[in-house]
Amino acid sequence: MAKDDKPIIINIKNRRASHEYSFLAKYDAGVMLQGTEIKSIREGNVNLTDGYCLFHTDGSLWIHSIRIAPYSLGTYNNHDAMRERKLLLNKRELKQLAGKAVDQGLTIIPLRLFVTDRGFAKIEIALAQGKKLYDKRNDLKEKAQKRDMERM
Repeated sequence: MAKDDKPIIINIKNRRASHEYSFLAKYDAGVMLQGTEIKSIREGNVNLTDGYCLFHTDGSLWIHSIRIAPYSLGTYNNHDAMRERKLLLNKRELKQLAGKAVDQGLTIIPLRLFVTDRGFAKIEIALAQGKKLYDKRNDLKEKAQKRDMERM
């Protein structure tokens, strides 16, 4: 990259999440990556739509069902696209999430994946509660009304 080139900003969003869930709390978590995964993320080859997070027996938080496509220029050492990845949070945040997720029956979902200025991949996760059908309809009505008001 030359001096005049601006860095490419990576900000991959889970658009379906706000339609399906209402968010109670948001956290930024680091992600443990292997091999060519960061190169594939910088190309923008990530799908967060079906992702969710689970706690393992040792108390660590892992993200499942996100797809980081194999790197296009990778060799036989390319990574597995659908593998589980460990999320890096501090102990206080892990305790908060574990307590709320188990007690209240809530879900932990990924909202967006981004790369920091220092080059680290981070995932914004949310403690979320699923919306009912009538909640989704109300959200769509409010959005349409807001759009109509802005046009006038």
